[in-house]
Amino acid sequence: MSTWPIKTINQKLKKYPNLLRQIADAPQELYCRGNLELLDSPCFAVVGTRKLTSYGKEAAERLVSELANHFTIVSGLAYGIDAMAHQAALDADGKTIAVLGAGVNDECIGPPSNFNLAMEILKNDGLIVSEYPAGFHANPKTFPQRNRIISGLSKGVLVVEADFDSGSLITARCALDQNRDVFAVPGSIFSSRSSGTNHIIQKGAKLVTSVNDILEEYGKNLELFPKTSNDISTENDVEKKILDILDEKGELSADEIVRTAGLETSTIAAALSLLELKSKIKKSGNGKFRK
Repeated sequence: MSTWPIKTINQKLKKYPNLLRQIADAPQELYCRGNLELLDSPCFAVVGTRKLTSYGKEAAERLVSELANHFTIVSGLAYGIDAMAHQAALDADGKTIAVLGAGVNDECIGPPSNFNLAMEILKNDGLIVSEYPAGFHANPKTFPQRNRIISGLSKGVLVVEADFDSGSLITARCALDQNRDVFAVPGSIFSSRSSGTNHIIQKGAKLVTSVNDILEEYGKNLELFPKTSNDISTENDVEKKILDILDEKGELSADEIVRTAGLETSTIAAALSLLELKSKIKKSGNGKFRK
């Protein structure tokens, strides 16, 4: 641990992050390992379910790979979307902050399967931060507590996949309480993993199919950002396969598309939802899809 010693920052110090200082229940102290300068860099949080689908994985990878060009990516080092967000930021040569519900010493970093990811974050000039001192082990109460820090450090929060009881919706609620922007990736109506994200979109979170849906919210600052091209508004292989099938077969039901494509129902359902959002296909009154 000596390579990245623990540094303590309290609210009296200038190094304490300005955005976090503004929230009502800001932690008195932060225990940090890594690049402290990231605390006051433009940050954006990406969170979601621990049990991600292939759709959630692809959405997180594509969106974070672009967001990392403009923001430090903040997440919680949990299984699933959190880990995917950190990894995608690293793969894009970006910076990332992991906010823990435990101490930041090696023995407390968890889950154990993500310890190597935590070390990669530090090796790549990232940051691990917590309000809990070294030696403090996570418990069920500390994960919801740390979510206010994830949103508090960030200009906005993107929820990629979440069911109704996902902890990532706590982060979204924290963001709203802190007057931060909330965004969500839409998903299939047939997937429980998207029930939470679809719900918060219905309640006012901004729907995201492209990273520009996020960047445009920041007005004049957008001029400072390079133009982006790799986003989920382009068709992936599954979507292209569906479009080819509809070209050849004409109007088909979802079940017929699943049988023709030879893919899982959840994969096809997610792709159909996105294609509808992009106005690439239409659903007829009989429940069948056509171009």
